[in-house]
This record gives sequence, structure tokens and C-alpha cells, in this order.
Amino acid sequence: MAEMASVPGTSATAGDLLALLRSGAAATRSDLRRVTGLSRSAVVSRVNALADAGLVLVGAELPSTGGRPPGSLVFNTDAGTVLAVAIGRSRSQVAVFDLGGRELGSSAVDHEVGAGPEAVMPVVATQLRTLLSDDMPPVLGVGLSLPGTVDPVRAVSVDTPVMAGWDGVELAPYLADLTRAPLIVAGDTDILARSERRDGHATRYRDLLVVKASTGLGLGIIADGRIVSGSRGGAGEIGHTKVAAAAGRPCRCGAIGCVETVAGGWALVAALQAEGRPIGHIRDLVALAVAGAPDAKQLLRESARQLGEVLAVAINLLNPQVVVLGGDMAAAFDVYAAGVRESVYALSTALATSDLQVLPSTYGDRAGLVGCAVAALDEVLSPAAVDRRLRGAGSGGTR
Repeated sequence: MAEMASVPGTSATAGDLLALLRSGAAATRSDLRRVTGLSRSAVVSRVNALADAGLVLVGAELPSTGGRPPGSLVFNTDAGTVLAVAIGRSRSQVAVFDLGGRELGSSAVDHEVGAGPEAVMPVVATQLRTLLSDDMPPVLGVGLSLPGTVDPVRAVSVDTPVMAGWDGVELAPYLADLTRAPLIVAGDTDILARSERRDGHATRYRDLLVVKASTGLGLGIIADGRIVSGSRGGAGEIGHTKVAAAAGRPCRCGAIGCVETVAGGWALVAALQAEGRPIGHIRDLVALAVAGAPDAKQLLRESARQLGEVLAVAINLLNPQVVVLGGDMAAAFDVYAAGVRESVYALSTALATSDLQVLPSTYGDRAGLVGCAVAALDEVLSPAAVDRRLRGAGSGGTR
């Protein structure tokens, strides 16, 4: 799950060395000296600090593999855990991961996010508590995603109409009895994009658009390998773009004419319910489409075609290599991708589509959890965070 670390140079701290070990750029003290230019004593001091903190296993502590050279250093993925909380408009998923990004346990519960944090967050805390056992390593961080726009500094939802009651509400207190570990909050489309950076499509491509097509519609953006969130975290709010096909239709956000009113999962479900169909969630519609129901397949394809018309503009502007389709509707990938391609190839420029690929989300239904874990691990295992932890433990390994 670690990204490739840049070469930190002779000012490298213990946290920098851990990043090199996590990325695979180094595996021994000799490698660390070669990559950083640090003296032997400096490397030994920093490695010892990491080993004392339990973050690195050294030499004799390692199980024999037959091919591992003497003096090998290995990042200890059992030194801690992170919690992942993916809060959706109609369901929350929670999980526990080790420091290597391996899922140790997970659960999910349906809810209505409009009930507010006072109704949803205690249930989330209870779910997490059932996953934690006394013999688990300590929790080092919590990654949490919310629909819409968030303020990552304050770790709160910001001015998202469909998140009534969540605006500006601090969420860490709801988890305080469970853990005092830092809480990292991000928007759900950013989180979906982050999931692709963990052994996903973003490890092979540097420019991607990551679509979340579920109850609502959103877009994660990866440009030149970096996630683009916008000046206020509002990049990718594609679902509330005004389109002619939605003229006069009221949206849940309070506006009129948003593409979500003709392409969002909530709108499709409402349309079928108005016809007396026993559909409770977009997942029900997708299940029908996967089973081959012609009307369900047609609805999904038309939804994707409408989204594709808006997506074509983003493709012309950003010229991605890949469009990744995620969210509940993407579970019927062949049907949904066909609708997206129909509009995208008709409306985008020839240059923008000449090598464009449309691919399914790497982690499917688990993408939100994986992305939340990535967000937490990126934060708590960053060189700065590791160095702070070592200083707090009284270690002199970052000098």
C-alpha cells in the first residue's frame, strides 16, 4: 500500500527510512546508506529507533526465507492497525486493517444518512467495537469517508445538501470511547480514487477519472499521479451538473435540473417505486440487471448514457488515460460501461478518446474501505507522523 518513496538525502529521518523500506526501495542498512547517503552510524541509530518502536523487524527477528540476505529489514505490518469507515447515503461499511493494508475484519449496516450523525455515528462505533479484539495491535488512525464535500483540516462535512445535519459537526467525539487515534476525513470520491493507488489502476496509469455511480454520482480525479480535490474540496461534484434532459426536475440538493435527477441511483429507484415496483435500493435494480432483466438493464444503460454526456466534458478537459467505474451501478459493469462509452465516444474529441480505456473499479464493493485504509495509512505512516511518534516515545532516532 505504500507509494514509492522519494530519495530523502542526507537529512533523512527515521520516518524517511521507514518510507523507503515500505516502498521496497531499500531492504537492508546498506541499501539505506546507498539511497540516502547517510553515515553507517546514522542509519544504525535510526533503524534502532524504528525497531524499538516495533515498526521494523531486524535480522534474527525475521523468519527464514532461504533467500533473504543477512541484515534484512522488514516493515512490521503487525505493529498497529487502522480503522476504515465508509459512510454512504444509505449504508456504512467499517473494517480493521493491519499496517500493510490487509483487512482483518469488516461489517456493514444500512441506514439513512439524512438522520444525521447523532443517529449514524453511534451505530458505526458499535460496529467497529465488535471488530476489535483485546489481542489486536493498537489503533494508530481512522480513515473515514463522507458523501459530498469535506474540510480535511477540520475533519467535517461542509455545505453538502444531501448531508442534512452533518455540516460542521465534529465526528471524532463519537469515536472517543473507542480510540483517541487521529481521524482522517475525506470525500467519498477522493477515497474511491485513493483505493486505485493501492495495487490498482493508478499504479499503471497517472491520469484517471474515477466515477462513483451509486445512490448519488461523483468523480474522483487523479492527474499526473496526484489526487485533485479542488480549492475547497469540491472537485468532482459531477452529479449536480445541470443538463437539458433534467430540465424542471427537482434534485435532492435543492436545485433544479441536476444530472442526478435522471441518472442517480436515488432517481432510478424513485421512478420504479412510482410504478409500484418493489425496489428499495439501487443495489436491487443492479441485481435485476445482472440477472438479465431487460427493463433494469435498459434503465442502467440510459443512466450511464446521461452521465456519459457530462463525463465527456471532463474527458475533453483532463485527457485521462482511464475512466474507472465504481459504485453500486458499476456492479453491472458491461451494461453500465456500454452506456458510458456510447456518450463519451460520441461527444469527446478524437484525441481524448483515441487511447481511452473504461475499466471496472479494482476493489468493487470494497473500494470505499480500501480507500479509507489508504488515507489512514498515508497519514499515520508518513515520515513526519512516524518521527513525531518516535519523539513521543523518547527515541533519539530522528536526529
